[in-house]
Amino acid sequence: MIKAKIISAVMSVVGISMIAIAVIIDSDLEVTQSLKSATNKVNVINMSSSNRVVETKIEDTLNTSAPVGEVKVQEVSMEQAPQAEYIPPRVEVYEGMTMEELAAKLDRNLGTGLIGGKGSLIANKCIELGVDPYVAVAIMLHETGCKSGCSSLARSCNNVGGQKGSPSCNGGAYKAYATIDDGIVGHIENLHKRYYSKGLNTVETIAPKYAQSRAWPGKINWYVEQIRAS
Repeated sequence: MIKAKIISAVMSVVGISMIAIAVIIDSDLEVTQSLKSATNKVNVINMSSSNRVVETKIEDTLNTSAPVGEVKVQEVSMEQAPQAEYIPPRVEVYEGMTMEELAAKLDRNLGTGLIGGKGSLIANKCIELGVDPYVAVAIMLHETGCKSGCSSLARSCNNVGGQKGSPSCNGGAYKAYATIDDGIVGHIENLHKRYYSKGLNTVETIAPKYAQSRAWPGKINWYVEQIRAS
């Protein structure tokens, strides 16, 4: 009798457990079916502003490691604000002009021949060494005649300043340069080394050492004023 009651009680517990398991399984199946149905549809939410568009969707939770029901935000595009245009500061190097403006002014006085278009080279080298660019060009124009037609010394040996030295130009006392750029740089370096570095930085103080002619300072200053006014 007692044994029968025990068996009956055990069977009741087993039955209740099986019913509970069946209810849980059925619930899981309903949740799974609901999730599958939900993940077959993509819910797109657009949040627009002037700079950002974000697209959000429910990921397939059955095919990812994300927890059930987690919503992921996926950035699909971003508009960047235009960068502000950089305007470099104005750097004046000589008489209120920038390097480019100075070079253009010099070019207007160099003619179209041998030294034509060398304004940038002259401007940069003169500012670098502290030589007055008007004086440097004025001496070049006077010594070479390149305002209209260059001298044979300039054409044959690229000597634009009437400099003496070696290597010799055609066996004479005047110096030869390999290129016209070398000759221009050599002329400016000569002014710096022999005159400006020694405090001789005006036409009047340069003249006694540079040329024997008393008319030389007036001629150079005339060219200087022509350049300045151009």
